Parts: sequence; structure tokens; C-alpha cells
Amino acid sequence: MADVSIRNNSRESRYEINVDEAVAGFADYMLTDGLITFTHTEIAAAHEGQGLGSQLVRFALDDVRATGERSVLPLCPFVKAWIARHPDYDDLLYGTRPR
Repeated sequence: MADVSIRNNSRESRYEINVDEAVAGFADYMLTDGLITFTHTEIAAAHEGQGLGSQLVRFALDDVRATGERSVLPLCPFVKAWIARHPDYDDLLYGTRPR
């Protein structure tokens, strides 16, 4: 069984998912006051279809929720579609949260 870990690599402005200590995917973001904009998500071809993208996005959004400092603007089609399938994350979306 592979060892999967996820972290916020703030130096690179992205969340990363690692499989056996190697980066298997990432979700790039940009930060502004009160907003995190997800711009691109990518999973390595060798790891596609394993649910890693979903794990990565859930972790990232849970992290955003835990800090409570920012709303989410999902420009990335994958993040946008993931949120659409998980309406319990709608409260994080830009324009739905009180500032």
C-alpha cells in the first residue's frame, strides 16, 4: 500500500499530494486579501484514476475552512467541478461568505 500525504507548500503557492514521498499532483493557487484563487490542478499520469485529485482538493478546502481567513475562487475547472459535486463546500465560495 502506498504512503499518501498532502501538504500546503506555501513557498510554491500550491497544495501537493505525495505518494511514497514523491509529488504525484498539485493544486496551484494565488492569495490576495480574503481570497484564495485555485488556478490549476494536475495529477501525474501514473496516478490518474486513483482519487488523488479529490483527496487533494478536499484537503485544500478543509485547510482554507480551518483558517477561516479566505473565500475560494475556483478558476480551475477541476476544483470548480469538485465543489459542484460537494455542496457542503459552497459556503467557502467567493461571494457567499461574509467578509
